[in-house]
Amino acid sequence: MFRCFLVSLASALVVTAQQAIVYTPIHNATVIYGTWSSGSGGVKTGPGFANPADRTFTYPNTTGISYSFSEDGYYEIARYRYTSNGTAPKCITGVMNWVHGTYVLESNGSIVLTPFGDGFQQIQDACAAISNFIEDYNDTELVSSWGIFLDSTLGYQLQLYQYNGEPLAQQNLISTTPSMLPTRNLRNTTSATSDAVVDLANTNAGARTPGWSVPGIAVLTTAVVALGMSSLLL
Repeated sequence: MFRCFLVSLASALVVTAQQAIVYTPIHNATVIYGTWSSGSGGVKTGPGFANPADRTFTYPNTTGISYSFSEDGYYEIARYRYTSNGTAPKCITGVMNWVHGTYVLESNGSIVLTPFGDGFQQIQDACAAISNFIEDYNDTELVSSWGIFLDSTLGYQLQLYQYNGEPLAQQNLISTTPSMLPTRNLRNTTSATSDAVVDLANTNAGARTPGWSVPGIAVLTTAVVALGMSSLLL
């Protein structure tokens, strides 16, 4: 009896894993391909934001985020954020962040973003021991879910949710053709990237919050199921 139960459960897990994503109207108001930008659109991917060759930025007039997705599986992200300090109001942290790579639309409705390895960010904090520095940024990121809807005033809107379900800033479709730098490693770096999934909404683009990679979650789920079934057989 228990063996039949195990076989049925295993079959159900395989079928679920293989099911293709079923796009609801909230996903297919339009395709995700193109360039999206939050707020007034001051922050945009593509030329004019970051120069990976020498790790420099051109500061836009406003803060914001911008995501670009190509039809053949490439992405680019540009982020400019300020984070206030409640206990020290003058200690404001500014972060410029740029990264690009490949993405996969997973069958569960999530998006996995894997960088090429040449991403970087600049962090400015007047109250820190080192007030201005640049560092590599190459974290694999997970968008847990996403949706596109049509606003009668603003047009198509993209809403992305982080790995923990927290929403990112809503973004406007500013171009149906993605504005991106060349889709390859643009700096002489290794291709090593972190498997951490990072939360960039509640702090700033520089925060490194360890999380679950997609393969890690799958392995953990399998282990938990196996452990539970073993206890039933005892």
